[in-house]
Amino acid sequence: MMGAGKSLAGRTVSSRLGWPYLDSDEQVQRKTGSTVAQIFAERGEAAFRAEETQALAEAVTGEGPLVVSVAGGAVLSADNRRLLRRAGVVVWLRASLPLLAQRVVSGTHRPLLEGDRLERLTQLYAERRPHYQELADVAIDVDHLTPGDVADQVVAAFHAVRARAAHATAGGPNDTAPHLGGGGGA
Repeated sequence: MMGAGKSLAGRTVSSRLGWPYLDSDEQVQRKTGSTVAQIFAERGEAAFRAEETQALAEAVTGEGPLVVSVAGGAVLSADNRRLLRRAGVVVWLRASLPLLAQRVVSGTHRPLLEGDRLERLTQLYAERRPHYQELADVAIDVDHLTPGDVADQVVAAFHAVRARAAHATAGGPNDTAPHLGGGGGA
């Protein structure tokens, strides 16, 4: 969800892992030369979502590991959910609605929050939450964490999920687990 801290956490996790970082919204803006708000105003939400899907597809099919901050609404697309499932470790930064509302109170760059922000956040969260629950390998409650703590937990969660996957692939604790390459999304 917008305001959960994905961009800051993603940049910090990227730095700690030594991996490249990509923010899907920033990628769309670079490619189109327009802000998210401009795309919504000039071409509509469907056009933004199409650009978002293309940015996500490019990110998750690239070479090597990568930390990706995925826009909160990307989960609404079945194609995006398939991409995320195949991409690597998916971490849900879970924040309470009051915290989200507090964090997104200023700025005009959030076209989906026109009107009563808390009411709109409540509606968006109700629509997206089932997808977040379905996709997330790990959920991290961020309400009482510093950005550094969030990044620490994301990195620890990534390593734990990858270790479980290596263990499952190897067939048990006495087998040698293969090296698992690839990246993860934050």
